[in-house]
Amino acid sequence: MFTGLIESEGIITKVERVAGGARLEVYAPEFGRDMSLGDSIAVDGACLTVAKFIRGAFNADVSEETLTRTSLGGLRQGSKVNLERALRLSDRLGGHIVTGHIDAVGSLVMRHPAGNSTIYQFFAPRDVMEYVVPKGSIAVDGISLTVAQTRDDGFAAAVVPHTEQSTTLGAKAIGAPVNLEVDMLAKYVQRFVALYSGAEDGAPRAGRRGLGDMLRELTDGR
Repeated sequence: MFTGLIESEGIITKVERVAGGARLEVYAPEFGRDMSLGDSIAVDGACLTVAKFIRGAFNADVSEETLTRTSLGGLRQGSKVNLERALRLSDRLGGHIVTGHIDAVGSLVMRHPAGNSTIYQFFAPRDVMEYVVPKGSIAVDGISLTVAQTRDDGFAAAVVPHTEQSTTLGAKAIGAPVNLEVDMLAKYVQRFVALYSGAEDGAPRAGRRGLGDMLRELTDGR
């Protein structure tokens, strides 16, 4: 488990294709001082396992599925990534509960200043947006953000200067892919409501009611 509060930026120093996936070498000398082999690390929000240490860097193996379903497949030598170690039970939960299991890849649509923060607008697939609500949480490249506005195909979030400066977000190009993980609690709520209302998981998506519709029906006493 992670919190979505980025601890450090790392630099990809090597991407080696191997059978069944790839091995990444991530340079982050300060970040890796108290890590151990087998530790879980969120790399741009994707949970990876430390396989080896090399001169201020660590290696992590990435499965073919992760390469395909996240933005990690596009990493190259010199790419910067957000890093976070797994949550200790004694740590403060300053962000929200993040599993490191990416739900989809979205993209940065635009950014513009707004007072002492910057508004970021992201594209997200519609099946992801079923779980996104204003004032709720979402992890973008492993960064815990609070949703400011939603639309059918994306959402906006206000990002404070500290987050821009201490993560890769401020340097990300318009149109660049981002890893998205929705709030795990939203998934459980939708699952429980679907079971309670008799909705079938196997039904075609076009014929299924959304979470908002089901909640309204339940509160109306139907």
